[in-house]
Order: sequence, then C-alpha cells, then structure tokens
Amino acid sequence: MKWYAAAGMVLLLALMLKLSLLAYAMYSIFGILFVSRFLAQHWSTNLIASRTISDREAKIGMVVSVAVTVTNQSNLPIVWVLCEDVLPREALLFEPPRLAVTGRRLQLLFLWGKQRHTFFYQMRCNRRGFFQIGPLVAETGDLFGLHRRFRLLTEPDFLLVEPQPTAMDGYYLESRRPIGEIQMTHRLFEDPSRLSGCRNYQPGDPLQRIHWPATARCGSLQTKVFEPSSVAGATLLLDFDRRTYVKKDEPFRSELAITVAASLAQDLLRTGQQVGLISNGRDAAERIRTEGWKSDARTRTDAHRAAQMREGQDRLRPVRLKTGRTPQQFDQCMKLLARLELNEGLTLPELVHETAHDLPRDATIVVILSQVEPDDALALGELFRRGYAVTALINVYDDDVFVDFAAQLAAVRVGCHHLKDFDHVTTICQRLTLRWTA
Repeated sequence: MKWYAAAGMVLLLALMLKLSLLAYAMYSIFGILFVSRFLAQHWSTNLIASRTISDREAKIGMVVSVAVTVTNQSNLPIVWVLCEDVLPREALLFEPPRLAVTGRRLQLLFLWGKQRHTFFYQMRCNRRGFFQIGPLVAETGDLFGLHRRFRLLTEPDFLLVEPQPTAMDGYYLESRRPIGEIQMTHRLFEDPSRLSGCRNYQPGDPLQRIHWPATARCGSLQTKVFEPSSVAGATLLLDFDRRTYVKKDEPFRSELAITVAASLAQDLLRTGQQVGLISNGRDAAERIRTEGWKSDARTRTDAHRAAQMREGQDRLRPVRLKTGRTPQQFDQCMKLLARLELNEGLTLPELVHETAHDLPRDATIVVILSQVEPDDALALGELFRRGYAVTALINVYDDDVFVDFAAQLAAVRVGCHHLKDFDHVTTICQRLTLRWTA
C-alpha cells in the first residue's frame, strides 16, 4: 500500500503542475503495480500439490521415500515458485538426526501453463518418533518483488518410526502372585486348577480337597496337592517428565528409557506373558488430533511456524495401555512408545496416585525413571506396602548418583538396577528375571 500511496501523491502533484511526462510515468507505475498484484494472486491461487510417502510406519534404519507433485492449473506460466516440504526442526537436530534427509526438499520452479513437476527426497529413520511431514510451503510473487504470496499447498502427513528393542532370549519376569502358568521357587500359593498329586489326609484338610477316586483306590483318605504358580509379566511405569531429564543428556536418556521398555515388552510377550504400559508422557498422535496445526500463513515465517508440530507441555492425564497378553499387545505397545514425548504435566508421585487403582496385582511393576526425589521414593514405597512387587530401573550414567538414588529406594524396600547405557539393557533385563528349574 505504501507504493500505491506514494505513486498517487506524485500523480496528483504532476496533474496539479501539469507535468505530463511525470503523470505518464505514474500511470505506467500504477499499471505495473496492478498487473504485478494480479499475477502474484493468480499464480498463488492456481497452484495445487500432492505428496506420496512410500511408508507411513517404519522401523529404525529404514529409508522412506517421498514424492511431491506441484501442478499449475492455469494457462498462464508461473515464472517462479519456491516450494519447500517442511520437516519439524526436532527431527533434523543432533548428530545423527532423527531423520537423515537426502535429496532436495526445497525447489525453485518455473511452470508452464498446465505443467506438472515432481521432485523426490528420502529420509533415513535413525530414531523412533512420530514425525509430521509437511505441509508443502509455496512462495511466489511478481518479477519486481513488490508482491509476495505464501500458501500451504498440502496438509501434513505423519510418519511413525517404532523403537528398536534389544533381543533377550531365554529370560522372563515373574511376580510373586497366585494363579498362572509359571512356577516359582517361593511356594506361598497354590493354583487349584493345576493338580500335581495327592497325599495322605491330615487333620484340618478341607473336605473339598479330598481326592475321592484316589481314596477309593488306596482305601484311605487322600488329599489333593496343587502346583504353586504365579502370573508372569510386568506393568511398565515410565517416568517421562521433562523436568527430570537433564537437558545436556538429551535425547540419549529418554531414548534409552524407551529402548529398555520396548525390550522388556518384546521379551515378555514373546514368552506368552502379560505386559502393560503407563506413562506421564504425551502421546504425539493425540496432541495432533486434539490441538491440530495452524494453516493461516501470511508470511514465510508464519508458514514455517505453522508447519512445526506444536509442543504439548501440560498433559495431566496418563498415557495407558492395559496389561494384557493379546496378539495385538506388542504392536500397540511399540506404536505407543514410538509416539511418546517428554511432557511437563504429571510428576511421578502424581502418576502413581492417578493410576494405583488400575495397577494389576498379578504383575511386577517395573518403574523406569531418571531421578529419585524423596517424594518419588515415598510413592514407590507406598506401592510396595500395598502388596505390589516393585522394581526400579534408574536411568543415570554416574555411579555415585545411582548409589544416592538407590539408597533412597532401599529405605522404602524397593529394589533397583542401574541403567547406565544401551550396552547395559540386556544385562539389566537379565538381572530382573528369575529363572526357575523344576
């Protein structure tokens, strides 16, 4: 508008002073301004685009290909358009980045009337996550740079990269609970559905435990003897409070927590045991579904800001996957772990308070945390006093820090293990397990 105002004032002055050449020049400038504005608007509104992704779910190490097609719908050529398929900034940080991109996501194009242009790029998935691909940001304008137009030509797509669990063949978790399939060395309970034999009747044995067929054969009262057993498995309690993770250690520590959770889930379900997951983190898919993303781009900066995934910091409802052993449980657990993000909503004591009534008593509670405060120790100690079997994995590197945290947990009779780095994942899980030989 400043150009129009300046040209109008000069034109008015030329007409008042009867300066015909200056007035003609102003008429020419007005013509250029109107034509430039029309072309910029016309080029912007006649652009359409589409995106094709080879995979929407991937594993770590896979390469995902993306094809973006830009089409000029009008008969007039578009002299220039700058197209960029935007990726979230957090996906391109660190070394190696979560998504290593090869090819050009940014293209400067000249399109004839009705012409279509397709460009390609690839992304190598180096870490798990739920990534927003796009939208496609387009910038065009007139040849003089007087008018610029910005548009989001496509809605975003989403790529889910699942975590990579570590194989731990031959090991399993047990909790000291009655009823189930796996025997225990601690014979505290008996499973009435599993008969192991019989013995002579002793005073005080209930009548319903008398084995009448054996009594008839032996000529004396015989009492049924049942096998002791427990329900194997674990409920993983993952502390994903951003405030407990040291910034300089990220994303290493949070990814280590996800890896050990995925490894435990894989091993438990592979051996037919149950597994569940509870966390105070944030589900990225739910965040996108409830909060969406902005699409009103008036400048290129606004367009980039709109393309970034909005960060959720205050989720106050836990993320839950009920403990079970169904065939779909592993896929659901891996997808949930892939989408989980650090959050600043519930603390660990608040998470325990919110979910304690839903924790199954027939599975070990494995708590994965990176910091132990007095309130955290008290919350876990309360679970132990309620009769839960609780084990803590402390996700820190420094041995002295681990000793301090372990002392706090020992005071409330909660066992713990040192999760130092990725090389210790298998060792930690082996220490967690109890192998029983009949």
